[in-house]
Amino acid sequence: MTEWPDAPPARPLWLVTLADLALLLVGFFVLLQSSRIEPASLARSLRTGFAGPVVDAPMAVAATRIDGFAPRSAALPHDPATLAGWARTQLADPRVTLTVTGAAGQAGDVDPVTGSATLLATDRARAVAAVIAPIAPARVLIATTAGPPAVTVTLAFAGEPPRTRP
Repeated sequence: MTEWPDAPPARPLWLVTLADLALLLVGFFVLLQSSRIEPASLARSLRTGFAGPVVDAPMAVAATRIDGFAPRSAALPHDPATLAGWARTQLADPRVTLTVTGAAGQAGDVDPVTGSATLLATDRARAVAAVIAPIAPARVLIATTAGPPAVTVTLAFAGEPPRTRP
């Protein structure tokens, strides 16, 4: 059997296994120490360490959409009772938030007074939020976007609410 003259010496297999076990042990101790840190702070520092963006946006889970807005109008196209019932059911869970996103911006779909598509999108979102907000005002957010005349209500899991210590 011939060996290559430049080949490195073979390492014993047990040495590789020992190194793997040592790394697992170090990982275990890091895990123990991380349990003392607030989970949100730990996630933020891990994202920063790996050069990822630090985003604390809630995770979207479900959405509903209200279509049928008349051009240049923020009046609700139908009775909002169904939407209010849906929102009441969803907001019963204190871990969720609702984001109401109004849209406008197609040709001619602008606010009749100012000529602004963004203002019309905001008015549409506010009209829908006025139905939902009385249920849990602190957990309803408003946003705008360009697009077809509609309002999208997005249900997001925001995590456990902060606990107050007695």
